[in-house]
Amino acid sequence: MPTVASRMLSELERRGLTRERISCVVVALALGAYTVKVAGGPLRRRLGIRTAPKATPDNNNLPTDDEKAIIEAERVLASQSGVTSSQPGLNREFIVQLIQLIRIMVPKVVCRETALLAAHTVCLVSRTFLSITVAAMEGRMVKHIVQRDVRNFSLMLLQWLGIAVPATFVNSMIRYLENRLALAFRTRLVRHAYRLYFSDQVYYRCSNLDSRIENADQRLTDDIATFASSVAHLYSHLTKPCFDLLLIGLAMARSSQRMKASVVSGPLLAFVVISTTAHILRIVSPKFGQLVAEEANRYGYLRHIHSRIITNAEEIAFYRGHRVELAQLREAYDRLTRHMNVIFEQRLWFVMLEQFFMKYVWSGTGMVMVSLPILTTNRQQRDSGGGISDRTQYLTTARNLLISGADAIERLMSSYKEIVALAGYTHRVADMFQVFSETRRGRYTKVKVAESRNSALPLEYGPDGQPVVAGRVFIEGASICLSKVPIVTPNCDIVVPSLTVSIHPGQHVLITGPNGCGKSSLFRILSGLWPIYGGDLRIPPALPDKPCMFYIPQRPYMSIGSLRDQIVYPDTRQDVARKKVNEEQLREILRMVALEHIVQRDNLDEVRDWKDILSGGEKQRMAIARLFYHRPQFALLDECTSAVSIDVESSIYELAKGMGITLLTITHRPTLRRFHTHLLEFDGQGGWIFQPLSS
Repeated sequence: MPTVASRMLSELERRGLTRERISCVVVALALGAYTVKVAGGPLRRRLGIRTAPKATPDNNNLPTDDEKAIIEAERVLASQSGVTSSQPGLNREFIVQLIQLIRIMVPKVVCRETALLAAHTVCLVSRTFLSITVAAMEGRMVKHIVQRDVRNFSLMLLQWLGIAVPATFVNSMIRYLENRLALAFRTRLVRHAYRLYFSDQVYYRCSNLDSRIENADQRLTDDIATFASSVAHLYSHLTKPCFDLLLIGLAMARSSQRMKASVVSGPLLAFVVISTTAHILRIVSPKFGQLVAEEANRYGYLRHIHSRIITNAEEIAFYRGHRVELAQLREAYDRLTRHMNVIFEQRLWFVMLEQFFMKYVWSGTGMVMVSLPILTTNRQQRDSGGGISDRTQYLTTARNLLISGADAIERLMSSYKEIVALAGYTHRVADMFQVFSETRRGRYTKVKVAESRNSALPLEYGPDGQPVVAGRVFIEGASICLSKVPIVTPNCDIVVPSLTVSIHPGQHVLITGPNGCGKSSLFRILSGLWPIYGGDLRIPPALPDKPCMFYIPQRPYMSIGSLRDQIVYPDTRQDVARKKVNEEQLREILRMVALEHIVQRDNLDEVRDWKDILSGGEKQRMAIARLFYHRPQFALLDECTSAVSIDVESSIYELAKGMGITLLTITHRPTLRRFHTHLLEFDGQGGWIFQPLSS
């Protein structure tokens, strides 16, 4: 084989081809083949050329069973929204959403953000003037070099070094102000989002009553930060190139006038070439906005799986289901990486075409623009000595200005991709604010699970197929009164068609029934967590420093903070000081619930992870301590003493009744019947009985 290759090389050299040329041809062919291999697939997909799949049983294009399961899970999460939102892109919806978000980021004409924008704009304009000044100075320096004028050249060099100090400062200020602007925008958006998220229990409604946002944590953190950075960066990348093109065009026109050349021909040629190439790039540009939005969705789904594993870690460990969870995680991550590879492939050929136009087509156009004033001058001026130095100065200045102008146009062209990517983040952030606002007003979108039961029951449905919140809530009187109120779950499953009950102060109600009959759902309706789809609900108003109702679940929540913070939750230190509750009163409350040993071990200001330190029974008694601290009018107790001993439980109920708290208790313990006066019993089929409890 080496002999054959040597003979072929010898034959090619005999015909006049050198080894260097042969090597260049081989390298060029290899590079061409590699380019065709990498860029062929995306180009075929872009041009609509489809290739037939291989007729093999293990076709790689077919999704695996795990991928089908992940796709179906994502489809279920998406279908729960109940609406088909339009794909993000450069359309009217994007403009409207961006204007709405800008009004949030810049709320007033005179504010901190406008001051940062003004300072940033001044720096951008100053940088443009400095670029023009530096280009003119370099042209004069070259002119003095051609004229061999050492003195003027030295002076110009010193001036050139002197102007470098403000130029570098302005460059640093541009980056600094861009980061400050992004942080200011993010702060405005985060404060607005938090204000919506924590008003009227939106944080609960979005995750339990509405299913359009499955990963609010990602949108509140990553998406808002990325959107704010993109807007600040895009402002710099759009404003400075526009200033550069305007001022550089005027400087080049003035230079052409000094050379006594046509001012219109060069800019006209540049306008035709740039507009034509920009139109071509716009036509063939992939839909980066949809691709970025899909990438964010898949990334959010991956985080959703991680959060599920963290939330249900104990159950998964008991079942030893790590293999199933690992397979789902791997498949979700693989789908994310495959989509990112699609984005990389789409960018490959587009960047290749973009660089061809910008680096070569535009460079050739720039050469023609620079050469026109020189080539169109008369012979007498070209042959004179002064003309040579003037043409050298013009050529150097025009070259530097042209490089700055080409860089500005390139940034404008590349900004199109950033604008399309910004459309994806704008869609996600604006959609989040819209969902927050709608859930705050009581408009929910949730998939209906039990349509067969809903169709036969008297609920009002809107045009979107969702039930209308037609119930009324009145804050009046001293009793809790429900009149024909249906108990409806967030999935529109009607548990109790109509409930009419009046609970007066001093009527301690024991609530019983099988699982899923509506006991805890009644508490959620009374607390205002679930909407009322019909009837009337009357609840008493809150008294000064005394809430109307206080709910205690079976698994109480331990907040971050000290032992004092656990007792007074959800009050703050300022609320405790305003109510004039001292430390001895808090210690007495802990003695009531048999938690005095915790105070002896740790003081009230000790900060610990109480969720892990306290046992199940201690956490339930801590929740009862909160009840004794707040002393509400009505207490909603949902299996809140299931881990407490019977003697301590009896003492707690006696103390609560002695404080004048009306008890509404869900329990399966028969020992608690003696602490209640009435019984509300659900049968699990939609029926109920409310009657006095016999002795």
